[in-house]
Amino acid sequence: MTARPMSIQSTLSALFAEDLGVEVPSADTDLLATARLDSLGVVELIMQLERRFGIIVELEDLELDNFRTIDSIAAFVAARQDARQHRATG
Repeated sequence: MTARPMSIQSTLSALFAEDLGVEVPSADTDLLATARLDSLGVVELIMQLERRFGIIVELEDLELDNFRTIDSIAAFVAARQDARQHRATG
């Protein structure tokens, strides 16, 4: 994983601990299978992602696999940031 997703991953770990009150043992912990995130938690997570990272989560982005682990969320955020930057400079 590159430096930017690792930085995103660190921010996400803090977001889960401080804002969502969710303990995540590792970046590859399945947040859905372990019931650390439920449907309401996913909605709160999306709101926090939009606020903290300045991204917009579109309806077509609502694939559960995008939000399954901190690793997958970090990759999703990096991709949305790249798309936003590409639109701004393209």
